[in-house]
Amino acid sequence: MRATIPGLPTPHPLLHQLPAAYLEHDFLQRFVGALDEVLAPLLLTLDNLPAHLHPRTAPEDFLAWLAGWVAVEVDEERPETQRRAVVAGAVVRHRRRGTRRGLAAAIRVETGVEPEISESGATAWSSAPGSALPGSARPWVAVRLRVPDPARFDRARLDQLVAAEVPAHVAYRIEILPMAEGAGRP
Repeated sequence: MRATIPGLPTPHPLLHQLPAAYLEHDFLQRFVGALDEVLAPLLLTLDNLPAHLHPRTAPEDFLAWLAGWVAVEVDEERPETQRRAVVAGAVVRHRRRGTRRGLAAAIRVETGVEPEISESGATAWSSAPGSALPGSARPWVAVRLRVPDPARFDRARLDQLVAAEVPAHVAYRIEILPMAEGAGRP
């Protein structure tokens, strides 16, 4: 992850940890200075560990590593703010995964568009035995997105996302439609 960074100051110079008798030795100063250069990134990382482990403040090279900790993939082509949002919201999204709210949240994070989602599931209560069951026997989900230019929208990426978010036994359908005239971006 981190290697030597030329010119990075060390927070705890080793030369100042030695007895005063050694401060005049040129070789020792250069040797300890080289150790300081190698240890500076490690010491600075440890001093700032809480900031390194938070998705909003972690250095960019740590972000992919944090994503692995929370089991999400971050696309390096996406803007940094979007990648940080994906990592920061991963635990909450995992908790809601497989639900309508979870699917909507994942689509919003990925596309920035509020989806219209309909599904086959339903619940009902009846005091009469033998009442009809709500919903349909075969589970399905339909996702509809209204975007400014459907021809330029990355449908393959959305298809991959929806396939990963809905339960394996649930069929899904995706519709990408143009925004209604006069409608602003959500």
